[in-house]
Amino acid sequence: MRVHHGSGAEAVPESGRHATVAAVSTTPTRVFVARLVGLPIFDPQGDQVAKVRDLVVALRTETSQPRVLGMVAEVFGRRRIFVPMTRITAIDSGQVHTTGLLNMRRFEQRSTETLVMGQMLDRTVTIKDSGVTGVVYDVAMEQARNRDWVLSRVAVQEPSKGFRRRGQTHVVEWRDVTGLTRHEPTQGATHLIAALNDMRPADAANMIHDLPPERRTAVVAALDDERLADVLEELPDEDQVEILEHLDSERAADVLEEMSADDAADLIAELNPETAATLLGLMEPDEAEDVRRLMSYDDDTAGAMMTPEPVILSPDATIADALAHVRNPELTPALAALVYVCRQPLETPTGRLLGAAHIQRLLREPPSTLVAAALDESMDPLRPDASMDEVAAHLATYNLVAAPVVDDEGRLLGAITVDDLLDHMLPEGWRDRAPRPGPITGGAR
Repeated sequence: MRVHHGSGAEAVPESGRHATVAAVSTTPTRVFVARLVGLPIFDPQGDQVAKVRDLVVALRTETSQPRVLGMVAEVFGRRRIFVPMTRITAIDSGQVHTTGLLNMRRFEQRSTETLVMGQMLDRTVTIKDSGVTGVVYDVAMEQARNRDWVLSRVAVQEPSKGFRRRGQTHVVEWRDVTGLTRHEPTQGATHLIAALNDMRPADAANMIHDLPPERRTAVVAALDDERLADVLEELPDEDQVEILEHLDSERAADVLEEMSADDAADLIAELNPETAATLLGLMEPDEAEDVRRLMSYDDDTAGAMMTPEPVILSPDATIADALAHVRNPELTPALAALVYVCRQPLETPTGRLLGAAHIQRLLREPPSTLVAAALDESMDPLRPDASMDEVAAHLATYNLVAAPVVDDEGRLLGAITVDDLLDHMLPEGWRDRAPRPGPITGGAR
């Protein structure tokens, strides 16, 4: 395996930054593991086949450098596989290369294996010579003389003191710290949280799904409510329920409020009735009302799948007003594709729906033009009792990524988007299913 060299002296790693490979010509090349997470993995033809998610090592003793067994990689379809280090041919700045022969069997951690990101980051250790205690925020690996990769150095951060935001950092040899090979029940999550916050919610959800139970509990406790809500929306139902049941009721209600109403409704429907009633009672009344309304519709209907908070404007709103609303980064692309013009009130269920305007049309009109002049007159709304097949046929027939849902009086109840539809159309457990066949696999590890 070759590792491309950088120039200049090796810098102390900073948590949360992307992977780079740095070395000086007089020392072995080192790769800081926390920076590898998220890097693309390419086959010999230059096609991306996976992303790095973690590193698997075999811990031995406090003084023996752990051997790096391989990488946990995420292939397309969000499936995690094991890539042995013998299949890694190069680590360039910003990417990893393989032989192209990958075993597509789902990664299952063995009892003798340790995940660097999942189980080693944030572990409390002590530097032997100085007696300084801190937490691990990165680990470096390098090739030994026998060509095996081993963990060679540990980056440790002391607790902050006084008015300092961050404690002093140290990069020391593996053998110079204690505490890395024993079980640490009070392991924190600060630096893993920093790594998770740099990921997309779906990627962060995958990492949390694979954590050991006690580590997952620590991570969930450390995530803020908004980020936890984003992650929960991407997790399988059983993980959602398990995590929510381990939260105290007040926090569980706060997290549900941060979730989109349709996702919150789906999750609450999985809980036992007593817990569901308790959490709905603790939520803000407006948020709880949206969720109750969605839960009142039959499963797999437009009413149950819709989002009750699309972009809604009054007839006197301008194109500039509409574009300002769809710029909201919290909107999904599908929700931002349409704005809905309604009579007062503008909260769902609104006054009568006057029509919807496509963002493409809005971009072609002068900003001072009224949105009402750019409505799509040909778009028929859906009814809340429309079946999943009817919704799919409607979106496909009119080449839409979103559509309004109205009641018998023509009031806007919400909008259904193509991602809402796909979440319900895909088979149960689709996140855990294998992707389409990719690289030819080798034997089992």
